[in-house]
Amino acid sequence: MYSIKLLFCALLLCFSARANSQTVHRRFEYKYSFKPPYLAQKDGSVPFWEYGGNAIASGESVRLAPSLRSQKGAIWTKQPVNFDWWEVDVMFKVTGRGRIGADGLAFWYTSARGDYTGEVFGSSDRWNGLAVIFDSFDNDNKHNNPYIMAVLNDGTKVFDHKSDGSMQMLSGCLRDFRNKPFPTRARIEYYQNTLTVHFHNGMTNNEADYELCFRAENVVLPRGGYFGLSAATGGLADDHDVVHLLTTSLHSTQQAGGQQISNDEQQKLSQEYQEYQRKLDQQKEDYRKEHPDEVRDKEGEFEDWFESDGQRELRQIFQGQGQIHDVLRELNKKVDEVIGKQMNSLSMLSAVYSHAQGQPVAAQQPGQAPMQMGGLPVARHDWDALVANNQIIINTIAELKGFIIEVSRKADGIAAAGGGGTAINPQFLSEMRDSLQQVQQTVNGVAQRISSPAHAAAQTACPTPSCVGLTALIMVVTSQLVVMFLYNLYKERKEAQAKKFF
Repeated sequence: MYSIKLLFCALLLCFSARANSQTVHRRFEYKYSFKPPYLAQKDGSVPFWEYGGNAIASGESVRLAPSLRSQKGAIWTKQPVNFDWWEVDVMFKVTGRGRIGADGLAFWYTSARGDYTGEVFGSSDRWNGLAVIFDSFDNDNKHNNPYIMAVLNDGTKVFDHKSDGSMQMLSGCLRDFRNKPFPTRARIEYYQNTLTVHFHNGMTNNEADYELCFRAENVVLPRGGYFGLSAATGGLADDHDVVHLLTTSLHSTQQAGGQQISNDEQQKLSQEYQEYQRKLDQQKEDYRKEHPDEVRDKEGEFEDWFESDGQRELRQIFQGQGQIHDVLRELNKKVDEVIGKQMNSLSMLSAVYSHAQGQPVAAQQPGQAPMQMGGLPVARHDWDALVANNQIIINTIAELKGFIIEVSRKADGIAAAGGGGTAINPQFLSEMRDSLQQVQQTVNGVAQRISSPAHAAAQTACPTPSCVGLTALIMVVTSQLVVMFLYNLYKERKEAQAKKFF
């Protein structure tokens, strides 16, 4: 058993030594990249790239498909790739006014350049190579979009749009890349037959906020392929903008093979470096001594000006805790106020109920629980109805008061008009004249009937107490005049109110 453990440890050491002996050399490939500013030239072309379809190139980005229906566009490299392993960083924006968008965007690495208005997200179907698709429309109605997936094809398979390629994809992840505050990014790495995709969701501007989307091993891609980007819209439309595409070639190197310097030469170079460092420190010290007023201590000069990441995080945590403490303190104060008001209300209701029952009320001590009441004689909805009725009564009294004041004012104005010579409404005078004429005619008709012989004959059959006398007639006429007078006042008041709106 002990020998097996030793053998296992030896194997681990061998593997770790082999892994440490290999490093990855990275080289930026400008002929397979584009980025702002001056992304497009004055003639509209992009150096080392070709685009077509509905794609539009500007100095800041390449719009593969605008937010119009049934638009397609693509951009491809002019030259094939001359390295085996690579890493591509794509920064893009997919924006639209709708809650959902269509159709999506795709990154391509194929043995031949595709079309600019193809059937698969703006490129050709039956491709030979890799497609990393950013699908924003849910064709299969499974509510699993927006989705990022990798699809391999050997040039014979037709992409299944109805199922969103779910049966053909190599791997994928569910990520939302539409309408983000910052551009979204995807880092696609192909190294030693391993495909790795990291995704930046665009919620922050921090370039290090990548998360792993998927990793697939044993992926074999054709050599000497072309890089490309394409996008398409359908019944729904989004703007598909690519801000940059940065390509880096990856090369593995052996440290053991690269160690061609002997130990003596390494020691000599180390001594020379230490000597150079010592002379540099001596020159700095001499300069400080010669210029004491101009030079400050560089070591502690900027310590108070800047803060580290840990200090910033601690400060934000303490600030958040302080804000939470302040909110809790205010909430505790509000709760205490509500509890105090509730206890006062319960005490008053207890006193009212005890007074109605004829029982003495005991004084409540501070901190003591409020007394329990068996049942109040008046329910809550009765109190609400009583308060509402009181408010209606108050409003009615206010309206009556205003009406009475208005009538009094009109009466005073009429009296002043009669005494001081102020002009009166002619319509009102004519109505008063007509009313008086009607009253006069009525009185004359009554007088004629009284003096007629038929009335005298009927007077013997009519008892005296039940017949209408002159006094009663005058009272009726007077009441009629008063009613007409009040009606005219009311009418003038309404007309004056109506004139205020004009």
